[in-house]
Amino acid sequence: MLRSITLLLALSLAACAGDDGPAAGDARADSQVVVATAPEVPDDRPVVVFLGTSLTAGLGLGRDDDTYVARIEEMADSAGTPIRAVNAGVSGETSAGGLRRLDWVLREPLDALVIELGANDGLRGLDPFQLSDNLIAIAQTTRTRYPDARIVIAGMEAPPNMGQMYTDAFRFVFTSAAEEAEALLIPFLLDGVAGVPELNQGDGIHPTPEGHAIMADNAWPVLGPLFAELQQESP
Repeated sequence: MLRSITLLLALSLAACAGDDGPAAGDARADSQVVVATAPEVPDDRPVVVFLGTSLTAGLGLGRDDDTYVARIEEMADSAGTPIRAVNAGVSGETSAGGLRRLDWVLREPLDALVIELGANDGLRGLDPFQLSDNLIAIAQTTRTRYPDARIVIAGMEAPPNMGQMYTDAFRFVFTSAAEEAEALLIPFLLDGVAGVPELNQGDGIHPTPEGHAIMADNAWPVLGPLFAELQQESP
């Protein structure tokens, strides 16, 4: 009798062990399941870098989306010619400073470079001819690195207190530099904004979001057709 009970107990334990075997195996199998993830979609939009001063960086604005750079990217999307805008603006930047950090800016490939430099040169009364040399050097260096890159120069005006001779020379710099560098020219990025109190912040220098919207409108007649060309050339 005792032997029968022992035999029955042994068979029961074996059955339980048999039941646990597949469950443990199933758990191991489950742990090896690989969850498939969707592949990243490549961003093939043309890359447009905006090299500039606090005007480009958007000093004093509450949101990056309020900068004229961000607004231009939105306008390009709406026009069916999307771009990837890279904001490379630095507050206080001069044309010489922009040239010095150009190698860093050009680390990644780009399709177009928009140069917004000169405002701080004018505020400091720096040599307009040196400004011209710096703008041309930036354009040439960019094309050496990326031969097919488009170059756009945003024109600026000198403060009126610098005198008429300086103001005339400063204005001429952007036209002549664009011509020599074979670059497109935005005549005056701050047209309709500079000197208008309600479109500038308390310092009277840096535009409000509404001012940046006008800056984007000033740039669009030049940049819009350029983006259309880039769209046509994209594979």
